[in-house]
Amino acid sequence: MRRVMCLWLPKWPIDRRRSQLSVPDRPFVLAWSVGNQRLVSAVNAAAEALGIAPGQPLADARALHPALAVAEADPAGDAAALRRLAQWCNRYSPWTTPHGTNGVSLDVTGCAHLRGGEASLAGDLTGRLLRQGILCRAAVADTAGTAWAVARRGDSESTVVPPGAARQVIAPLPVAALRLDPVLTAELERLGLRRIGDLYSLPRAALASRFGETVAERLDQALGMAAEPLSQLPPAPARWTRRRFVEPIGTPEALAAATRGLIERLCRALGDEMLGARRLVLSCHRVDGEAAKVAVGTARPSRDPRHLSRLFAERLDAIDPGLGVEDMVLVAPAVERLAAAQLRIALSPREGDHAEHGRVGGEAARSGDKVVAFPAAKTVVRQLARALLAAEGRDRDGVDAAELATLVDRLANRLGPGSVGGLAPRESHVPERAQRFVPLFAPAKSAQRSDRPRPVRLLPRPEPIEAVAPVPDDPPILFRWRRLQHCVRRADGPERICGEWWRGDEEAAELRDYYRVEDEAGRRFWLYRDGLYHPDASPHWFLHGLFA
Repeated sequence: MRRVMCLWLPKWPIDRRRSQLSVPDRPFVLAWSVGNQRLVSAVNAAAEALGIAPGQPLADARALHPALAVAEADPAGDAAALRRLAQWCNRYSPWTTPHGTNGVSLDVTGCAHLRGGEASLAGDLTGRLLRQGILCRAAVADTAGTAWAVARRGDSESTVVPPGAARQVIAPLPVAALRLDPVLTAELERLGLRRIGDLYSLPRAALASRFGETVAERLDQALGMAAEPLSQLPPAPARWTRRRFVEPIGTPEALAAATRGLIERLCRALGDEMLGARRLVLSCHRVDGEAAKVAVGTARPSRDPRHLSRLFAERLDAIDPGLGVEDMVLVAPAVERLAAAQLRIALSPREGDHAEHGRVGGEAARSGDKVVAFPAAKTVVRQLARALLAAEGRDRDGVDAAELATLVDRLANRLGPGSVGGLAPRESHVPERAQRFVPLFAPAKSAQRSDRPRPVRLLPRPEPIEAVAPVPDDPPILFRWRRLQHCVRRADGPERICGEWWRGDEEAAELRDYYRVEDEAGRRFWLYRDGLYHPDASPHWFLHGLFA
């Protein structure tokens, strides 16, 4: 007998955006534009308790709670996330599909015994989601219609309708549980047909003549008298390769050769999809039942067998073959669209570069310090690139972006993924806090960059200077920095930057007026006056950066 489970996520658009709230209990709504009006599309429990409801004008919702947190509704993103959740449900059934905008249907026929029964399966699914903060309810029944109705109108988080009991279970439920249009539901209720059981005694012809085929069809689907197939999600592409051995292998040469073969097969498959791997995991299953795993990552998508084989070659020494490896599996859990463009970074070799670059690369490898890599601090990467190319006998005038990414992957593989990275923008107007070091394989987070000119070199800390400037807001006409006097020829400013008062410390709340100045020799500096001008106090000036 067929058994179907329906999962209902009543707050799905809100729950999937829960990470946007720093305070989980804060009233939060999603809004979208309908014509010239902003309407609420979804609310969390705290906003609902204040009387805010979907469909309400956003202005009215703000009137109820001025500090209301608002985010833009994203129906396309909600649908994509629901599809990913349906794919995640494949652990319970191979036949899953999204249902509407906030539900997932699973055909669990023949699957429940693997989880200890239908009640245990439904309880495990809802428990996992509830622990992640996703409000959900589930029901298992003979038909998708009955499971859908019980999940939304039932009394518990997970309900199992016994086989053959659908007619009795859904009889007391409201007619809206038949997935009817609100207009049809209102018409049925106006005629006194408020419960599904009220429709049982009515002739199908009478229902069809008065309400069309929809009511009779939905009722028959819920009772199992009409077919309702589930459209299965297409299977995800198999981005893995496997090789079994007739005789176990255990030598480093054999493991390396088998790994190269797996990588070549996987790269051909990725090439057919125009994808590149960002992370690869190799599992070696031994004859004693144990498994050893090694993983590598890449700075940019790659399907170059030679490069990926080189990354694994440095990790295969960590695999203990024991009595022999009889099965090897290579998986690409993270893939991305492979960019077609290739950019070149010109390297201009100078006399003595090789010795200097070799020294820098050696110190980085010995000390284990963090290496800031592509796309930031390109000078260090250029030095390391020249050193590596010279060591391999392939020194030349330039290295393209793909070769630079290859170098970064090898550095991360040797020094650790947390030791190689780049500078990423951070949401802050304070210059020294506007960037942060991001590990190479950390997920990218978007942040808005400043559209104002910024120096190519920012000093570690602002250095005090002596400056002579007209008051109250004019730039300095001369200043002394590191015992050298500079006469200002041109200046631009001020650019006022307010401190981050919410951080609580006095230094973070300071106000600065920045000026871009050029001296008589053509050198450009970034200066600022600390705080507002006061007639009874001398202003404090600092130099914070140097322009090219």
